[in-house]
Amino acid sequence: MRAWVARRLDGPGAIELIETGVPEPAAGQVRIKVGAAAVNPVDLAVSSGMLVKLGLTAPRQQFGLGWDVAGTVDAVGPANAGAAVMQAKVGDAVVGVADLLAQTLKTHSDYVILNADAIARAPKGIEPKQAATFGLNGLTALQAVKKIHGETVFVTGAAGGVGGYAVELAKHLGKTVIASAAAADEALVRHLGADHFVDRNEDLSAAVRQIAPAGVDGVVDAAVVGIGAQEAMRTGGYHVHLQGGPKPPQLRGITVEQLFIHVNHAELDELARLVEQNVISTRVAETYHLNEAPQAYKRLAEGGVRGRLVLVI
Repeated sequence: MRAWVARRLDGPGAIELIETGVPEPAAGQVRIKVGAAAVNPVDLAVSSGMLVKLGLTAPRQQFGLGWDVAGTVDAVGPANAGAAVMQAKVGDAVVGVADLLAQTLKTHSDYVILNADAIARAPKGIEPKQAATFGLNGLTALQAVKKIHGETVFVTGAAGGVGGYAVELAKHLGKTVIASAAAADEALVRHLGADHFVDRNEDLSAAVRQIAPAGVDGVVDAAVVGIGAQEAMRTGGYHVHLQGGPKPPQLRGITVEQLFIHVNHAELDELARLVEQNVISTRVAETYHLNEAPQAYKRLAEGGVRGRLVLVI
C-alpha cells in the first residue's frame, strides 16, 4: 500500500510516499480502508520536527502522517479482542482519529490501523471527504468547551478549524459566544453562531469587555493569543490553551489548562450525531488525490485556508 511519512523532518516539501505492506489489526484494533483523510496543522508540525523540539514525542526514524480519517472497516482484530472491537464489522462506514504521535503509519495512506475506541459510525448522508473533516478539530473544540463552566465564552481564531467548532458547540451547549477573527471572516463567524464579533486586530481585552464588562467566564484560545485573551476574562475564569510549549500564567485566580486531545468513541460518536443533525458543519476547502499530498501540505503552510484540505483516496 501507499503511505506518506516524515523522515527528514525538513517541512512539507520533505514528506515521502512509500510502498509498504498492508498492516494487520491486533486485538482491540480495526483496519480501515481509507476513503478520505484531512490535512491538519499538526501534520505540518510533525513534518517540520516541531513536536520533537517541543518534547511532545521522542525522535524516531519515521513518523506516520494524518490524523483524521473516513473510510470502511476492512478487517477486525481477533474475536477475543472484546466487545468494543466486535461492535465494528467489516463493511461499516466509519470515522476515526489517529492520535498517537509515535505511529509509523497513519491516515495519509491506503489503509490505517486504529484502536476500536478511536472510531465511530460515520454520519449518514455525507461524503467521505466531508466526514474526514470534523474528528480532530471537533474533538479538540468539544473537550475545550466542556471545560468551561459559565454563560459566556470568548473564542479566538473563530474562523479556523478548532475555533469554528468551538463556536458551534458552545452555542449548542447554550452559551453566549464572543468570537474573534480577521475582519474579512466576520460573516462566516456569525454564520457559525457567534453572538458577538471582535476584530482580532483590536485590543481584545477592551473590545470584549465592552460586550461583557465583568469579563467572560472562559476562553477557548484557538489562535493562541495567550495573555491578551486572558485579560478579557473575569477573575477565577477558565482559560483553555491549545498549543504545546509554554502556557500563559495563572493570573487573578484564573485556571489555565493546556489541552491535548484524547480520542474516545463516546465523544467522536457524539460529534457524528451532531453532524447528522446539522448542529456542526463539515467544511471542505479543497480536495487532493493521495499522490498530491505535498501540494496540500504546502497550501496549508501558506495559511488562510478556511475549512479543511482533504486527501481523497
